[in-house]
Amino acid sequence: MNENKKKVLNYAQDFGALIALVVLILGISIASPEFRTWSNFLSLLRQSSINGLIAFGMTCVILTDAIDLSVGSVLALSTALCAGMITAGVPAGLAMILALVLGAALGVVSGVLVTKGRLQPFIATLITMTVYRGLTMIFTNGKPISNLGDSFVLKLVGKGNFYHIPIPVILLILIFLIFFFLLNKTTFGRRVYATGSNWKSAKLAGVNIHKTKIIVYGISGLMAALSGLILLSRLGSAQPTLGDGYELDAIAAVALGGTSMSGGRGKIYGTFIGVLIIAVLNNGLNIVGVSSYYQDVIKGLVILVAVLSDRKR
Repeated sequence: MNENKKKVLNYAQDFGALIALVVLILGISIASPEFRTWSNFLSLLRQSSINGLIAFGMTCVILTDAIDLSVGSVLALSTALCAGMITAGVPAGLAMILALVLGAALGVVSGVLVTKGRLQPFIATLITMTVYRGLTMIFTNGKPISNLGDSFVLKLVGKGNFYHIPIPVILLILIFLIFFFLLNKTTFGRRVYATGSNWKSAKLAGVNIHKTKIIVYGISGLMAALSGLILLSRLGSAQPTLGDGYELDAIAAVALGGTSMSGGRGKIYGTFIGVLIIAVLNNGLNIVGVSSYYQDVIKGLVILVAVLSDRKR
């Protein structure tokens, strides 16, 4: 009997999020035929690309038994600086590359505070979140940065299509495959899981805990910066409040995907499913006309169920 119970729990952990996504899609499709159109499906994937990229980076951080609250502010600051460089005459392609490097560097700062500074991840990234947001406001003077010119490269990232498939969707899928390979087929991936599962044993086994955590924070910052570039392309300007609250949706996607908030257990494909669940919820509730206030309550309850299920497991 206990053996059967374990099997059921394992299946629930592996496929629970996928089953929830399928049920959600079927339910909303029945309620609204508009939801199941191809154009709406592509729009849903395009919208989910921002949260998806951030959530992939967040997954690596949470797998090491940490958290990153600064991703929204990293997104805002790197995007603002990219827009500032473009308006100052720097070629858009170079400015975008520098923004990605900056995003990774900002993430590394959080990692250094956690490892070398021995701060709790929540406190360390709360500090960097506040500082980076303040720097964004100072740099932009609280105003949007627009007049970005007519760069093909910049427009391509957020507005381009390849055989009628939006570039952000292609980026989302490609980067998902990279993370899947990184976490499941490389030594670095095993170190990430070992660090979150039992850092003392991992250290005795020769894993450099500090280096691993700094790298995952750098990856998280890089993904936030890339998401910012997609937003910059779509909006045509850098808003000082860009990315505000994005960390919450990313953490929610990771939790919904079955990654343990205590680290050491979880799959990147689960995060992908969690991202789609949030996107379907947002899109479907908008289509059926549910108030945004109720949407927040519904999403909060869904996340609560996911976290409680994780604690139960």
